[in-house]
Amino acid sequence: MIKSKRPKIGLALGSGGSKGLAHIGIVKALQENNIPIDFIAGSSIGAMVGGFYAAGLDIQRIEEIALDTNWRKLISLIDPHLKQGLIGGERVKNFIDTYISGKKFKDCKIPFAAVATDLKTGDIVVLNKGDLSSAIRASISIPLVFKPIELNNRVLADGGLSAPVPVEIVRKMGADLIIAVNLDKHYYDEEWNPGWYDVMNDSLSILRHHLAISNTSTADMIIDVHINTHWYQFVNGQNIISAGEEAMKKALPQLKELIYQKTGGGLKKVFYFFR
Repeated sequence: MIKSKRPKIGLALGSGGSKGLAHIGIVKALQENNIPIDFIAGSSIGAMVGGFYAAGLDIQRIEEIALDTNWRKLISLIDPHLKQGLIGGERVKNFIDTYISGKKFKDCKIPFAAVATDLKTGDIVVLNKGDLSSAIRASISIPLVFKPIELNNRVLADGGLSAPVPVEIVRKMGADLIIAVNLDKHYYDEEWNPGWYDVMNDSLSILRHHLAISNTSTADMIIDVHINTHWYQFVNGQNIISAGEEAMKKALPQLKELIYQKTGGGLKKVFYFFR
């Protein structure tokens, strides 16, 4: 059989704190159905999950790491800091390095980019060279929670501030078909209490909600994962992972049809890709 050229598939993994555990379920569903992943770009938690997977960690291992998390382990990652953020971030970087073994971008098995935001200029910063753990650390640096990281003469913070779902970034990497995972599509706080924290947190969530919708407007497929949880709720994350897996499984028929269309016809071509 003559092998047909299939479209290169890119994943744009969105920001969203603990909701990003859903990315694990997304990748699990793709892997179980033999859907190849050729490029990954991630913002914030999307950069962590995507970076771990691109670096070569098996998705089942990533799931084990997530489900092994408890409050004691989370607290152990806190290195108090008094300026620019509550957490210095060095322990978090060491945690990342524990699993990716000091790898650099060039060592990734799947081309990967982490997205951060320059606090001085407001620029979207695409990190795709050098130290992988530093890039992931920059991308997850939620303002006021983490101290921003100085990297490449920039002051970098959370990628979700500027590109919560980095669709165009993964397109520029070479993807022909982009699956965007949006964790911010659904916004409504039923238990809103007008304290200062709620006002601040919900204001940022609203901004990210609208920016994420704009980011995903050019994606070939959008996976909206509706999860009602706090951004810091990383403990007992099985339901979040399962929500991502279920959302991706429901979208598989549509995805296979998209691949078929971009391949240019012929049932044999489709069967070749998914066997």
